[in-house]
Amino acid sequence: MKTIRCTAAQAILRYLANQYIAGAAGDVPYFAGVWAIFGHGNVAGLGEALYAAQKQIPTYRAHNEQGMAHAAIAFAKQLRRRRAMICTSSIGPGATNMVTAAALAHANRLPVLFLPGDVFASRGPDPVLQQIESFADGTVSANDCFRPVSRYFDRIARPEQIIDALPRAMNTLLDCASCGPVTLAVCQDTQAEAYHYPEAFFRRREWSIRRQPGDRRELVQLVTLMRSARAPLIVAGGGVHYSGAEDMLAAFASSTHIPVAETQAGKGALPWNHPFNLGAIGVTGTSAANAAAARADLVIGIGTRLQDFTTGSRALFTAPNRRLAQINIAPYDAGKHEASTVVGDAGSVLSELLRRVGDWRSANDEALIRADVAHWNNGWAAATASGDGLPSDAQVIGALWRKSPDNAVVVCAAGGLPGELHKLWRSRERDDYHVEYGYSCMGYEIAGGLGVKMAQPQREVYVLVGDGSYLMLNSELATSVTLGFKLVVIVLNNRGFGCINRLQRATGGAAFNNLWGPEGRGAEIDFVAHAASLGAIAEKADSIQGLERALEGARQSTRSHVIVIDTDPVKATAEGGAWWDVAIPEVSSRHEVDVARMASLRERKNRRLGD
Repeated sequence: MKTIRCTAAQAILRYLANQYIAGAAGDVPYFAGVWAIFGHGNVAGLGEALYAAQKQIPTYRAHNEQGMAHAAIAFAKQLRRRRAMICTSSIGPGATNMVTAAALAHANRLPVLFLPGDVFASRGPDPVLQQIESFADGTVSANDCFRPVSRYFDRIARPEQIIDALPRAMNTLLDCASCGPVTLAVCQDTQAEAYHYPEAFFRRREWSIRRQPGDRRELVQLVTLMRSARAPLIVAGGGVHYSGAEDMLAAFASSTHIPVAETQAGKGALPWNHPFNLGAIGVTGTSAANAAAARADLVIGIGTRLQDFTTGSRALFTAPNRRLAQINIAPYDAGKHEASTVVGDAGSVLSELLRRVGDWRSANDEALIRADVAHWNNGWAAATASGDGLPSDAQVIGALWRKSPDNAVVVCAAGGLPGELHKLWRSRERDDYHVEYGYSCMGYEIAGGLGVKMAQPQREVYVLVGDGSYLMLNSELATSVTLGFKLVVIVLNNRGFGCINRLQRATGGAAFNNLWGPEGRGAEIDFVAHAASLGAIAEKADSIQGLERALEGARQSTRSHVIVIDTDPVKATAEGGAWWDVAIPEVSSRHEVDVARMASLRERKNRRLGD
């Protein structure tokens, strides 16, 4: 057997650079690059190996470990999990900075490979710099924090261990059901240790995405449910995108006349003006989609994990004798809420269902659906129209939608903006809506926008971010300038955490600890100067009209362009929406809290915990 002698770090990169993914345009490297912030736990081993492997796999340097991991995750999401990136950090704070991003990838079922440095396997220098110590367990390191937020975790303490660990990592990253973050914590002395690896270990490997068909018995059961339903509704989730099933969903909806509502991850599954697209569903849903949900006697989830914003904390689907069916590649998700399950790929299952139902059509009241959509469209126009005073988030979204090209991508994450976008953004082209709401992670926005731009550099990428999220994590704005990936970042300054302030007030609480100073006054921050100091073009818009002019100018910019606009922390779109279960105190000195709790208890009576 021929062997190649190299270090574990060199072997890891050599193996990863030879993993390819099959695509319509031919095979491409599965890993698009490595994000690296070096420290003593990885610079000597992986750092030296990365330097030598630059032609095979490029290295990118960020300014924050969490930020670079967000960029890597966004890259994978934008490319529908067909490609991924790698993140390496030192032992200690560099590693734990990435744990939040790992949790985000885990919640959203997105692939990313973490290679944090670890302690010395030899335990020669013990404790080494940045090592944490457990008084009860000598095997614990900071990287054990990755265990609950990784789909697969391994600690590499011997160079030959990667022969088994790396293929397991690849199978996890590429498995449709178990897809998520992988962590290989590589002991720093192991990175530098040499081993005679089998030459065959480094052979080029082509991978493909599995398209699992549905089980015949489960398909028959779902067809039976469909034929007996009078007002079925489809809830399209992210699995529609990851399957590439948009055309099949459009054909299925048009043939069966079953309307479609979209989750945050599923938004854009159909164009906004498709005749059977009711738009967003749930707590941040449109009035049209939520009205259909209330009538639905059969809800068919496709590729959704039925998060509580989607189900209105299990109180949205209230029709008598309502049934729930779930089409999902992951059995864990398919069986939620006691649903009838069809475990399989969304596109494959829809194709088979369409064949089985033939020319059957649902008995949905299409005139009522059209009236609901028309009513929502009027609400959309009113919410996004320009007005006097400080603009709302909805008005900013309306201006961006009007002034952005059809193939633009909008990126957002936490706070009130995702809710407004879910309702109000009108998807025109595929993959134009990139909102991280599975983990709702503040600070994802700019780093995520960078990952999106790296995935699709030909598209204009617009990042919508509140002042709170901007202050939490803005350093990858400088990275975007350094690397030459232009973003247009719109900072909505409502002087604090406006979304949580609204929730606080809605649950009877006093406005407290969310807005800057009394009623949001004070602590004025010059976001324009800050963004400019990071190398971006930056300007302030004084109105919606000023924002539209700035957006027109930003399209001509050759580097990242930041536009700051002051917004109202109180205004939110009244149309649409649904109840959300928030724990309100049983005992309070505030009458407003007592009133809010009683209202919440009344809504809880509608909650469905099973069929």
